[in-house]
Amino acid sequence: MDEPEAGRPNVVAIARGSGGGRSLLLNAHSDTVGVAFMERPHEPVIEGDRLYGRGAYDMKGGLASIMVAAARAKKLKLRGDVILTAVSDEEFASIGTSSIVKQYHADAAIVTEPTELDVCVAHKGFAWLEVETMGTAAHGSLPELGVDAIVKMAKVLNSLEALDHTLRASPSHPLLKSGSVHASLIEGGQELSTYPDHCSLRIERRTIPGETQERVEAEIQRIFDRIAASDPAFKATLRTILVRDPFEVHEDEYIVQLVRNQAGRVLGSEPAMTSGTGWMDAALLATAGIPTVVFGPGGAGAHAVVEWADLEQVELCAEILLKV
Repeated sequence: MDEPEAGRPNVVAIARGSGGGRSLLLNAHSDTVGVAFMERPHEPVIEGDRLYGRGAYDMKGGLASIMVAAARAKKLKLRGDVILTAVSDEEFASIGTSSIVKQYHADAAIVTEPTELDVCVAHKGFAWLEVETMGTAAHGSLPELGVDAIVKMAKVLNSLEALDHTLRASPSHPLLKSGSVHASLIEGGQELSTYPDHCSLRIERRTIPGETQERVEAEIQRIFDRIAASDPAFKATLRTILVRDPFEVHEDEYIVQLVRNQAGRVLGSEPAMTSGTGWMDAALLATAGIPTVVFGPGGAGAHAVVEWADLEQVELCAEILLKV
């Protein structure tokens, strides 16, 4: 048991090999998201090959697959270690896998996020940033004294929309296409009869490989500079809240080809090479120097009111992982 924060444990199990073989780390997150508007979210319901409930698809199905595979692997007398990591907090700050990479290393890793048994070799990263515009508070009847921070923020919003259009108009990655940016949260003003002296905006910038924190921050600073050049009253600050790197592994990497080949033997044909739509802990494992691929069972309804995992694919995933 590893507890990177109180009440947020990781569970680690290791099937020790006899020595001299390659080690494999299997990773799945045990946390999930809210349950608003769901009926019996924590009571599993099976209908046919579907298991319904919060977290079934994202990602208890993948967690079940690695538990079964690791338990069976222990009986195979392997030379290398199999390290099972059921981690906390992937849905927010990923403190679970951040802690794991400080304590464990392996020759390769498989993250069993749901991929419908396709082989995922890339996903986007993201940066969360906060922009604050400053104005001058004044009574609404004294416009000559007030500077409206919300109106100043409107100029930033217009520029962000233009930046998003520019990014998406020039896709450069074969799987992930392009980055993007959107406004997420905005707050400002005190009362109806007062010019607001500040406005706060939180934005999310989704990134593709090659788009760094420095580049993202420079994009926003250029927006500030352009606005200030034509508006001397414009004042703004930028704060970076959290950055998560994108993930990419070469299709020729050994673990990628091994998973694809073994999946092909079980499924009858090799699965497709795909990319993920959301961020995953795979990026942290890859950054730590562990060749990583994402491969897991299917289903539907991540973060949705109706969520389910495909039980047949859970079993197939376990079988493929055991062969790997």
